[in-house]
Amino acid sequence: MPRAKNDARLDVPKGLGSSSVRNRTSSDRFGRFTESIARGMGTPWFLLGLSLFVILWIGWNTFAPAGWQFDSIELGFIALTLVLSLQASYAAPMILLAQNRQDDRDRVQIEQDRQRAERNLADTEYLAREVVALRLAMKDAATKDFIRSELRSLLEELDRRDTVENEETRAP
Repeated sequence: MPRAKNDARLDVPKGLGSSSVRNRTSSDRFGRFTESIARGMGTPWFLLGLSLFVILWIGWNTFAPAGWQFDSIELGFIALTLVLSLQASYAAPMILLAQNRQDDRDRVQIEQDRQRAERNLADTEYLAREVVALRLAMKDAATKDFIRSELRSLLEELDRRDTVENEETRAP
């Protein structure tokens, strides 16, 4: 009995079929395309080019011979209005799509920054606890001044013993 085409293959994990990969790459490619369009529309060169296009359009349809004009000035440049409206109707969704993709990237970056900050805070707290533990351990350790004072007091005591022993041996 032949298998149906939509049956899951047993040698491929779920979700890794070629259609899901193809859809993801094609939507990603389209997203990159829309971002490049939106990025291009935000440049001064685009505005300059669009302004020159409109000036040339109006100039051609105003000063060219009547047989060569394709958009009538008497009708208010209907074709120019249509072209600019069409451009605007496609530009707005592309810009919104690019902004949504940027928001997604920003959201991921913020989450990574938050996780990094949590790790840094945990590391800092650990190091602070270690410094406190070292300070407490060093509190009981003998310092150089303490050892010197103890050695001086021992030397003084030995000197006293020597004097007492010398006096005892001389006094018979």
